Amino acid sequence: MAHASGASLRPRATRLTPLNALLPLAATLIALFLASLTPPGRSLRRRLMAKAYTAAQRQHEAWVAARKQRLFADLAGTVLEIGPGTGANFVYLPDRVERWIGLEPNPHMHRELRQAAAARGLPAEFRTVAAAGMNVEPASVDVVISTLVLCSVPDPAAVVRDIHRVLRPGGRFVFLEHVAAPSGTSLRRWQDIATPLSRYFADGCRPNRPLADVIRGGGFAAVELEAFTVPKGIMPSIVSPQIAGIATK
Repeated sequence: MAHASGASLRPRATRLTPLNALLPLAATLIALFLASLTPPGRSLRRRLMAKAYTAAQRQHEAWVAARKQRLFADLAGTVLEIGPGTGANFVYLPDRVERWIGLEPNPHMHRELRQAAAARGLPAEFRTVAAAGMNVEPASVDVVISTLVLCSVPDPAAVVRDIHRVLRPGGRFVFLEHVAAPSGTSLRRWQDIATPLSRYFADGCRPNRPLADVIRGGGFAAVELEAFTVPKGIMPSIVSPQIAGIATK
């Protein structure tokens, strides 16, 4: 009777295919993604966004500084700022601004924002946003400021209508926003492709929103608007088409 060789008694090694090798990594990434959608995971993403925000905006802030100085030069009275971030706009506010109200939905930016307001010598007052809109009285503010904010709100048209509601007659909505490229262009296609990732990683940012049309349809008596393109290297191309201007109630 023949004896089996020693080699035949060894367990056969499992042959790893490229697909088998990637399965554990894919499972880990899926688990991390699902965890990031939970309330603790979303809070962590917003905390990371808060830490990265100032550094990410530094070059753009320097590039738009002169434009902001022109936009903010005549502001006075009570100012409501939507999504002030870490307070980059404080340096542009004239001394005629008597009261500043902030609506910043990311709580992880509040500490740095309060510090920036204190350094500017500006009493900071914070309000909340509810399902029905901003927690601000009708016709109670002279100016509303929004810079790189309307890309990330759930319904920009509703926000613009609410801005119109809280402004006093003759009040001004001062804005600087990145917008959708013209339909049919390659940049617009890239914006559409990038939007799901941008929404996830950049706190809800949607680069393909036609915000100029949204503001023009907000019921204002007059809208002065300038379109421009931010050069390469300052911001990613998908957010390079931008607008700035003033809408008057």
